[in-house]
Amino acid sequence: MGVKLNHGGDDGLSEMHEINVTPFIDVILVLLIIFMIAAPLATVDITVDLPSASAEPTPRPDKPLFLTLKSDLSLALDNDTITRPALTASLDRATSGDRQQRVFLRADKTVLYGDLMQLMNELRGAGYLHVALVGLEAEKAAP
Repeated sequence: MGVKLNHGGDDGLSEMHEINVTPFIDVILVLLIIFMIAAPLATVDITVDLPSASAEPTPRPDKPLFLTLKSDLSLALDNDTITRPALTASLDRATSGDRQQRVFLRADKTVLYGDLMQLMNELRGAGYLHVALVGLEAEKAAP
């Protein structure tokens, strides 16, 4: 005794035209969580009161190298505090000896101009001639 089920159509089998998007949504949610966790870790977390500038901002490289001069004249390379005698060695380690790499110099606005120039002279003496000064964007005045 045999039973034949009729599924409609001529060959007895019909195609299913639905796509299961659940695995796709799971992957997207996992990637979203990874980026939400990794994005804050990619920024520099040293608090500095930067002065504002009205110059047009230039595009940032993928992995910028930030040298920070704090209000107490201490130095930080990215998030690590360094001493002035270790400045050249720390920069060489961070740039793998590439002295053509741009160093983004951040200085607190309470730092005296002479102290900033002294640090820039130390950078020049170490062979780092490509220095960019970092500041906050000033609000544009209405014409």
